[in-house]
Amino acid sequence: MSSVSIAMKVAVIGSGISGAVCASTLAKNGVAVTIFDSGRGPGGRMSQRREIGKDGKELMFDHGAPFFSVSNSDAMALVHDWESRGFVSEWKQAFGSFDCASNKFLGIQSEEGSANKYVGVPGMNSISKALCRESGVESIFGTGIAKLEWLEEDLPWLLKGSNGENLGRFHGLVASDKNIVSPRFTQLTGLPPPLDLNLVPELATKLQNIPVLPCFSLMLAFKEPLSLMPAKGLSFKNSEILSWAHCDSAKPGRSSDSERWILHSTPDYANSVIAKTGLQKLSNETLDIISQEMCKEFQCSGLVTSLPFFMKAHRWGSAFPAKSIAVEDRCLWDKNRNLAICGDFCVSPNVEGAILSGLAAASKLLQTSSSL
Repeated sequence: MSSVSIAMKVAVIGSGISGAVCASTLAKNGVAVTIFDSGRGPGGRMSQRREIGKDGKELMFDHGAPFFSVSNSDAMALVHDWESRGFVSEWKQAFGSFDCASNKFLGIQSEEGSANKYVGVPGMNSISKALCRESGVESIFGTGIAKLEWLEEDLPWLLKGSNGENLGRFHGLVASDKNIVSPRFTQLTGLPPPLDLNLVPELATKLQNIPVLPCFSLMLAFKEPLSLMPAKGLSFKNSEILSWAHCDSAKPGRSSDSERWILHSTPDYANSVIAKTGLQKLSNETLDIISQEMCKEFQCSGLVTSLPFFMKAHRWGSAFPAKSIAVEDRCLWDKNRNLAICGDFCVSPNVEGAILSGLAAASKLLQTSSSL
């Protein structure tokens, strides 16, 4: 990618891995980038959760993506760079599988031919954090975007916040959140999507109804190691409730004060809960019931030797896209508007898909920068 000769200003909405990779790549090529995120910090589904136990001690959980693998050479080159800079490390653990029907551990999965597992250090959000701090990137958190206006002027994109405030003017726009044109935004907020669908009818059609698979994650902390557990990661077969479990405290760079596990539910279980509760914020009572049901299923394996001293559930309402909408191009692009839409929903429902989509979005904007 060649450097940009004229200072180009680009807004990136969302600081998950696709938005952060895109912003970092643009900044390295001379673009002035501003990231906007409604959350308190970066990470998206690679965020890290800070909780306080009853003893007042801090507990950290990677309650979204537990690790990631890459096979594409472009993604691999980035990951090796991150590894050399110290905020990514390989997680050298063998995983296993547990069959809930026979109540048997099925053995350790063969490592031969399987991709290396990587984690952010000291948390999965460390990657987005580092990318959002890079030279040329300004990051603004706690700021939701209410409206994206297109003006027929030199800096055509005008961003407005939830209180109607002017957040800046930009040459180009990258949205790493599919909800900006999705009916789901209205379902969640009662407000129209920030991007007027009439501006980008072709892109809007592709974004309209991306099916998603929901998920509940359960954060557990134990005083002592689970000594009967034969692996630090388990996939579950024949369980209506659990899909997998990973030992969060076994990752490189994590505190070993307690043994912390993350459990993820099956999409069917999450859908059954959402069918009863809707998408509104769940009550503590409902979350407690979910916690008890997921923990009970984990304990039924017979591998859990003690009761957790901390237990809390979290809902990922659209955890994984169930289809990919731009596999070849890796992002959606409107050259007339200098608008890129990127995310794992474009390529594949994982971290590598998000990385590749972010790189593709940056490439599109850099290709058009010479005309500014």
